[in-house]
Amino acid sequence: MVSVGTIVWLSSELMFFAALFASYFTIRAVSSDLWAQETAKLNVPFASVNTTVLVLSSVACQLGVFAAERGQVGRTGSVFQVSGWGLREWFVLTYIMGAIFIAGQATEYASLIKEGVTIPSSPYGSVFYLTTGFHGLHVTGGLIAFLLVLGRTFMARKFTHEQAVSAIVVSYYWHFVDVVWIGLFATIYLIQ
Repeated sequence: MVSVGTIVWLSSELMFFAALFASYFTIRAVSSDLWAQETAKLNVPFASVNTTVLVLSSVACQLGVFAAERGQVGRTGSVFQVSGWGLREWFVLTYIMGAIFIAGQATEYASLIKEGVTIPSSPYGSVFYLTTGFHGLHVTGGLIAFLLVLGRTFMARKFTHEQAVSAIVVSYYWHFVDVVWIGLFATIYLIQ
């Protein structure tokens, strides 16, 4: 039931992001000259690396889910022996990569603000920060969820099916956030 509820909730989140995409394309259609001017300020190579980090975090997350499904909470062997990693190690790696993505977004925001791209500066600035900012809030929510799942693994005496389901549900959310970012990245950075 938890998995089904999560999927239904993510469907509502999908509608939220669809509205953001619609506003982006609507404002872009009205202000095409502004778009050409403002998108020239985007650092596409930097954003590409940041996107790669987020996409790879989804791979790490899924490897953590596979470990949870095997009932392997912690690593077997050295921390440098990746093949023996459990849920904790993969989720910690996912958390670190997600935090790097958020730091990258903050760095990009600072750079764009120096270039004069702000929320009140233009319709482009408004829609750029709304779409990427709401996505960033969703990534931050995912990072908090990873901390909660990791905390549960340390607090529980025994790893249970319910904890594995929690890891799976968090992975659904994380994969959703990644897929949304791929759409945003393509829309904002590649389709200029």
